[in-house]
Amino acid sequence: MPPEFPIAIVRQIPITEAFSAIDFGGVFAGALGGAFAAKQDQRYQYDFVGVLGLGLMSALGGGVARDVMIGHGAPLAFQDVRYLLVALLGALLGLLISTQGKSLRRVLVLVDGAGLGFFAVAGSARALGAGLGFLPAMLLGITTAVGGGSLRDVFSGRTPKVFERGEPYAIVAAVSSVVFLLCARVWGAGTVATAAGCVTGFALRVVALRLRWRTSAARV
Repeated sequence: MPPEFPIAIVRQIPITEAFSAIDFGGVFAGALGGAFAAKQDQRYQYDFVGVLGLGLMSALGGGVARDVMIGHGAPLAFQDVRYLLVALLGALLGLLISTQGKSLRRVLVLVDGAGLGFFAVAGSARALGAGLGFLPAMLLGITTAVGGGSLRDVFSGRTPKVFERGEPYAIVAAVSSVVFLLCARVWGAGTVATAAGCVTGFALRVVALRLRWRTSAARV
């Protein structure tokens, strides 16, 4: 791939608008889903501090990890107070809304799928904005999508679910990121690429949950 590819894409990105919109969307969905997951935890009984804390970690952990690895200044979540406010709003809603009933479980599926697509695209767009190539951008898209949930699991005393046999979360994030990057190469990283990546992540996540797709254990 030609080395100028990332720069050519960056020039077509309305980075302060498109990137911020999808990043804030991922942060909100991550906080809401993280708070719901903490409330439904069968192993521990978290109080409001635990629910809010794990919601914030789910929302911001992946983006912070991404920005630290890129190394271009402090993470965005610490530079722009809006990230913290959006994450806190999502976590508060997750704390206040009851988690009972089928209708809410359907909402959780939608929130989870939306968050995955948003985070994967936001991570890849941020990497392109830093001048990185296709493969690093894909990996940082995956990191952004799975990082928050992984940190939440670690602080909850568990092995991150993304590393265990089960739902193909990281695989879906990878596909979402690749779709965004390929579309960005053809049409530029604007509305078309962003929508394609987000919709792909959302659709694959929902289908995987509905059809109960599972990865297999690598144990011989």
